[in-house]
Amino acid sequence: MMYVEERSETPLSLGEEKNMVTQLLLVNITVFILLFFTEIVYGIEGNPPARFKAEVLSHVLLPSTIDGLLKNPWTLFTTMFTHNSFWLITSNMIWLACFGTMLQNHAGRQRILPLYLLSGLVGAVCYLLGMQFIPAFHALQPAATMTGASASIMALAIGATVVAPNYRLLPNLPIPFWIITLVFLIVNVGSHVMNNQDITNLPALIGGGLTGFLYMQQWKKGNDLGLGFNKFIFRITHLFHPKSHLHVVK
Repeated sequence: MMYVEERSETPLSLGEEKNMVTQLLLVNITVFILLFFTEIVYGIEGNPPARFKAEVLSHVLLPSTIDGLLKNPWTLFTTMFTHNSFWLITSNMIWLACFGTMLQNHAGRQRILPLYLLSGLVGAVCYLLGMQFIPAFHALQPAATMTGASASIMALAIGATVVAPNYRLLPNLPIPFWIITLVFLIVNVGSHVMNNQDITNLPALIGGGLTGFLYMQQWKKGNDLGLGFNKFIFRITHLFHPKSHLHVVK
């Protein structure tokens, strides 16, 4: 049993009656802008870039070591909203808008946030495991961090393709959606392979992609893995709403 608002607008709700993809875009861009101006302030005060990284970025980006994670365990979540490069956030937000909107239109907005968070968390765990157990990554540990929403976007891309692989974005253009996803995979994975530092994020991309595949496969079978999470968020965001405006749905 859960409460649903009778009125059309829910000012305190998170995603209900709204575009969840737009909200995720706003959160990611806002975090980037805040970090950008914080770095500018550090520079104006005469601080070297290394100090900004040590005092700010190190507390929001996922470290490559278990010891670093124990010091800042919240980075498992903050890293999926944190971009420290203009080109990274630009490309990620374009793909987030593309795949997120596609999935939202075909499976509903309730699928977006749970999948984004779950795949980001799985991607972070896979990144840490890769850094510990892949010998080629050990030498890269001192400077390596997991940055941005790439794992979550990979999940949205795979998830959208699972739901509607043959959908045509443009009716007059005979290109099924899975072709667009394939191009995305080639470009994304290729760019990581060609960069010595970015290659450490490949386990995170794989983990995110598998999460998107399994999550949406289960949804197609009638198993909504994010149902409990959505009910929890609903209750939290409606905690102070007058119950006179709500009706019960079973």
